[in-house]
Amino acid sequence: KTRYGLMLREDGFVMDDGTTARLAENHYVMTTTTANAVLVYRHLEFCRQGLWPDLDVQLISTTEQYAQYAIAGPNARQLLNMIIDNGVDISDANFPFMACGEISICNGISARLFRISFSGELAYELAVPARYGDALIRLLMDIGQPLDITPYGTEALGVMRIEKGHPAGNELNGQTSAHNLGLGKMLNPNKDFIGKMMAMRPELCRDDGIRLVGLRPVDPSYAINAGAHILRLGAANVAANDQGWVSSVAWSPMLQTSLALAFVEAGSSRYGEIVRAADPLRDSDVEVEIVSPHFFDPEGRRLHA
Repeated sequence: KTRYGLMLREDGFVMDDGTTARLAENHYVMTTTTANAVLVYRHLEFCRQGLWPDLDVQLISTTEQYAQYAIAGPNARQLLNMIIDNGVDISDANFPFMACGEISICNGISARLFRISFSGELAYELAVPARYGDALIRLLMDIGQPLDITPYGTEALGVMRIEKGHPAGNELNGQTSAHNLGLGKMLNPNKDFIGKMMAMRPELCRDDGIRLVGLRPVDPSYAINAGAHILRLGAANVAANDQGWVSSVAWSPMLQTSLALAFVEAGSSRYGEIVRAADPLRDSDVEVEIVSPHFFDPEGRRLHA
């Protein structure tokens, strides 16, 4: 199984997010955001050596030992079935969302398969020893031609993750808490974890505190600027009236409008309210509607296909 999780600093704010997969009884693989890989590894080593030296735990970075590919889209399973060796069933019933396992591909090459998705699509991540990385991507692009395969980069992934309301670097900036991100339910009050006491401070847990929300322009032809401030209609552009800020923006080809993720005071209880995304420095002032950050396929039908 694979679990999505948050890593907190001692002050209770989010340091990073990622997945942890259990490959065997005592064998785990943890992923981090790219920019924080060194920071997280250093933090884990501090915990192992300084906080809990009595634990029988060993850490090793395998970043350079594996080539890992995200294979996403409605034909992802069909493509993988072309290279997976006989006997491995990756149907939704046998290999559901957040499953993981060690498999064999291309007549005997050991690989790791994770059913995870940061795009909101049916997706897998396939990891092979680095020496097979170049050959594998060439093979996938070749056999995937009948399925209309195409490479997609971080810009495309960035649009899709905004459509799904998934927080990334702009939201995980070291100044946001789990409750700010709408992930407060991930903090188990019955278990101990680093940052627990500080994360449970009343000020960080207020129902009317800053929350991650979605924004859609009232006029779809208008674009929202990243960094714009959230103000009520008719309020002056002064700091005293500031109710939040825009963290990420994208043009959605699926919804044919500009979309934004933003942190807004009491945001989760204000869905449907019209406010302004004001950016005086760039002479932009756009009326926007506060909505759920899950713009596209909120039921996750594609994710669980």
